Amino acid sequence: MGLGEQLHELYEKFNNRNFVHPDPLEFLYDYDCIKDREIAGLIASLLAYGRVRQILKSVSSVLNFIGEPFKYIKVSSQKTIYNDFKNFKHRFTTGEDISNLLYATKAIISEYGSIESCFYLFMDKNDDSILPALRKFIKKFGEKINNNFNSLISIPESLSALKRFNLYLRWMVRKDKVDPGGWEKIPTSKLIVPLDVHMYRICCGLNFTSRKQADIKSAVDITNKFKIYAPLDPVKFDFALTRLGMNKDESLNKLFRYSLTR
Repeated sequence: MGLGEQLHELYEKFNNRNFVHPDPLEFLYDYDCIKDREIAGLIASLLAYGRVRQILKSVSSVLNFIGEPFKYIKVSSQKTIYNDFKNFKHRFTTGEDISNLLYATKAIISEYGSIESCFYLFMDKNDDSILPALRKFIKKFGEKINNNFNSLISIPESLSALKRFNLYLRWMVRKDKVDPGGWEKIPTSKLIVPLDVHMYRICCGLNFTSRKQADIKSAVDITNKFKIYAPLDPVKFDFALTRLGMNKDESLNKLFRYSLTR
């Protein structure tokens, strides 16, 4: 069995909601309205760092407090938002950080109507990936808070893998048994793998990159390798591969052994 066949087999095996918990992605399943889901997804993805138990606790506290995300964003003043979350804390994220994110989201929605519409404005059909648009998108968020980049709204020109933003895009653009989707204008073929240290190690084992850091260049390299096996949806394998190690599945070792024999 070739590597592509193995990857597709793993996708069929693990790409199931039974394997989602514990993952902040599960919060998005509570929102049928896309205007609510895109806000909840942004909050959940950008808080997705650190221990998973704390991530779920922090995301839950924010989403439970705001109730209907779109309504809260629309009716709450800047002063209200900052007062509501002044005592919030999640690892390096302060009450000011989460308030800046929520206020920037409010400003984006007020100007563009939705987060999706804002992102799509920066898309260029000639771009190989969403990276140029993503950098402009993050920059636009920064502009709404006087370029006060923080633990949630990262510096767009950095060499980091922008993992949490790419995770957000995977959730919102892809639609299958795991990713709920909702954004219709952005092609899945241009998504980038949400690269963290765990995924980086897996892909190094598959000889998908020779780079020494899990940065954005590595993420693009790895995505291009996945395009060989799924050109229209290279990020489809992301969820399944991250579940292999968590579930101690022998399939990961089989993948590594295959990559060594090529």
